[in-house]
Amino acid sequence: MSTHPETLPTFNIDPPEGWADIGFRELWDYRELLYFLTWRDVKVRYKQTALGAAWAIIQPLFMMLVFSLFFGRLAKIPSDGIPYPIFTFCALLPWQLFAHALTESSNSLVANERLITKVYFPRLVVPIAAVLGGLVDFVVAFAILLVMMFYYGIVPTWAIVTLPGFILLAVMTALGVGLWLSALNVKYRDVRYTINFLIQFWLFATPVAYPSSIVPAKWRALYGLNPMAGVVEGFRWALLGKQEAPASMLWVSVTVVILILIGGLYYFRRMEQQFADVV
Repeated sequence: MSTHPETLPTFNIDPPEGWADIGFRELWDYRELLYFLTWRDVKVRYKQTALGAAWAIIQPLFMMLVFSLFFGRLAKIPSDGIPYPIFTFCALLPWQLFAHALTESSNSLVANERLITKVYFPRLVVPIAAVLGGLVDFVVAFAILLVMMFYYGIVPTWAIVTLPGFILLAVMTALGVGLWLSALNVKYRDVRYTINFLIQFWLFATPVAYPSSIVPAKWRALYGLNPMAGVVEGFRWALLGKQEAPASMLWVSVTVVILILIGGLYYFRRMEQQFADVV
């Protein structure tokens, strides 16, 4: 028995008009694609490398050594009573997660040009997969942090239960900024040249090598406009627990992250209809 073409269902895929719906339901329908793209990014990153996943440890470890030498020993930067190596390594973990996720998500649409121009799927899957791939490196490096905490005799307090929240905040920050930059990168290819500069500048504007306590108290809430400041200080507080919770600065950072993410989602969806034509 043959099936006549005219009896088959027809689906029309129309580009969103105006400020379209984010499309979370459609994103959920493509969750398997999200998983495969995330896993693909992880495998490609370490394919044909001599050290493999060890790079996830080497990068923050060597940065910790450099910071400990130049900022800890030579510049005598304070570390709130915490041994400087673990003080800076603890901050480098969320920072490395953010920096990697931001770089990969910003270039994700251009890197997946062939996939985008040939197959329909919600384009949000691409930058989200790029961000989630960095969590694998984070987990590997986090094991080294636990070893360092044991070596220095640091026992986490009850504040450790808030740690997943700060990890989520770092991921949301990277995704929010990455959505803006990935959409812009499709149209303006020179955006990719500004990403490394942006990350380098952002690193020194974030309390990775120094504590936020050196910022005058009246300016700390304003300092929270840098969302990674709240993430890094919150991460230290959750694990090392030797300073006060970054209350006012953290709430400012959370507000900024939410605004960046919502704005990025709507801007990305508005520009999505042009991706296949421009990329």
